[in-house]
Amino acid sequence: MPVRPWRLDSAGRLSEGSLADLAYQFGDQHEREGDLEQAAEWFRRAAQSSTRPDAALRLGGVLGRLADEQPAEGAPGTSEQLLAEATRWLSGAQGATTPDAIELITDMLNRHQRQAARRGLEPAGVPG
Repeated sequence: MPVRPWRLDSAGRLSEGSLADLAYQFGDQHEREGDLEQAAEWFRRAAQSSTRPDAALRLGGVLGRLADEQPAEGAPGTSEQLLAEATRWLSGAQGATTPDAIELITDMLNRHQRQAARRGLEPAGVPG
């Protein structure tokens, strides 16, 4: 892993850019280890900073993969909620016109279509 110099602000604290870089690195590490929930948390922190616009793309991808592992609806953190958050991050990401970003957005659209198809196949509730 390349070493990045820390940037300190005028009060001697780590700058926002350094903290975002650190959060991004933690997200990358957790993603490589297969811990997608922790990766999403760290990428979300990095993406909230204006200094790591690429984190929004990574977060969108991780959230999409998490959505594939979750129940379709019901409890918090369901597939639909994760897909909605992923879509928000991807649609607002800088660099959304790069080939990698277009692939992520296409994957997200496919996930939405699969969700809609599953909802259409579920039996309707019988009025009682």
